[in-house]
Amino acid sequence: MSLLSLTAVELGKKIKSHEVSVAAAATAVMDSIEKKDAELNCFITKLDRDAVLKRAEEVQKAIDAGELTGPLAGVPVAIKDNMNTKGVLTTAASKILGNFVPTFSSEAVVNLEKAGCIIVGKTNMDEFAMGSTTETSHFGATKNPWDTNKVPGGSSGGSAAAVAAGEVPFALGSDTGGSIRQPSGYCGVTGMKPTYGTVSRYGLIAYGSSLDQIGPIAKDVTDVATILETIASHDPKDSTSVKREDYDFTSALVDDVKGMKIGIPRDYLGEGIEPEVKDAILAAAKKLEAKGAIVEEFDLSLVEYAIPAYYLIACAEASSNLERFDGVKYGYRTESYEELHQMYKKTRSEGFGAEVKRRIMLGSFILSSGYYDAYYLKALRTKAMIKKAFDEAFAKYDVILGPVAPTTAPELGSSLSDPLKMYLSDIYTISVNLAGLPGICLPCGYDNAGMPIGLQLIANNFDDKKVIRAAYSFEQSREETRESQYLASED
Repeated sequence: MSLLSLTAVELGKKIKSHEVSVAAAATAVMDSIEKKDAELNCFITKLDRDAVLKRAEEVQKAIDAGELTGPLAGVPVAIKDNMNTKGVLTTAASKILGNFVPTFSSEAVVNLEKAGCIIVGKTNMDEFAMGSTTETSHFGATKNPWDTNKVPGGSSGGSAAAVAAGEVPFALGSDTGGSIRQPSGYCGVTGMKPTYGTVSRYGLIAYGSSLDQIGPIAKDVTDVATILETIASHDPKDSTSVKREDYDFTSALVDDVKGMKIGIPRDYLGEGIEPEVKDAILAAAKKLEAKGAIVEEFDLSLVEYAIPAYYLIACAEASSNLERFDGVKYGYRTESYEELHQMYKKTRSEGFGAEVKRRIMLGSFILSSGYYDAYYLKALRTKAMIKKAFDEAFAKYDVILGPVAPTTAPELGSSLSDPLKMYLSDIYTISVNLAGLPGICLPCGYDNAGMPIGLQLIANNFDDKKVIRAAYSFEQSREETRESQYLASED
């Protein structure tokens, strides 16, 4: 079996047992990236091979000395390019940060490095995480490894595609409105957005601060739980970081859903969903029911208001967060200007892409005098009502089950011409961010064209273990995925 077909945990075990060296694992990953990425464009920055092998040598010594004993020691990883990495170019896929090299790493990256992971590169994404297809990147679109004429989803499309293509065993993504779960669904991998505040946002380039959350993208649920256990921590540097009583997420890897109450929102299976997606979701529910879960449909209100509430709040926060990119302190600065305000204007006009400008303008309008009450405050009230609707649902159900997107991956270029169509692809994911809930996506089938279909499982705040347990149980009933066949065919 090829090293590239192993999960992150499987590779970690082989490294620990000295069946595989850290250098061999890192070399296999770098060779795979070199071979495949010219076509897929999953990476913005690939670390220098000598630097990676030097780090691999240091980690190998620590493993041999018994200093690194964790399950991910020696395992290569890719980081979404909106997380600061000390001494490594970090662009958020934008021209305005095209020369930015941070002096510190984000807390999630620091936690991975403490665990002995080997960072091999920074993955492509929608510019400042604003998009659902990874086509708004200043560095070009990423392609879906299942069909290179289709998008990988977004904004963490580079991370999801890199895992699906066997370029890396796992990657980190960030999720503001579905940006881990939706691309995981499109690329046939497993991705999780934990409860808001579980993973520190320190060092994450902010889009919507009340919505952003870092999480793992990997090949299976065991990997996702293990990675989350590694990156989750209370961080006093992040005012929204939560000190949880329990970070033992791998203890939820139990094949047992007997008596678990699972609700399927009727709203998620109505107008707009492709029949093949609906059938795959209902078939997944049947498998969990066969294992002893109690499955029933219910009405989850306010779904139609989630998209407008989300985009009003996210754009308002984005317009404030992106104000710092002015050409003065760091990043791109226009070459010709006569005075300060002209420098601001030209720097931002030249440095930001069209979708980012659209959202900044919308956010600034929403926050302007006369419109703040009419739009922003109303969106915040709607957000509170959506959270209340989920609270009522979780009084009855342990887990909510549904699709991650209404369709499988669309063709490249089909969404950018119609931004509203792109926004609607997030209809099943954004409510999770508005309410701060944990959600996981994993493969549950394929459409007639052979493209993956993603199953989404959602639980109440801090019930991350419930979604992991339900996802793991479903995964145990699933036949071999096309992803593993795809990787095996390359051996």
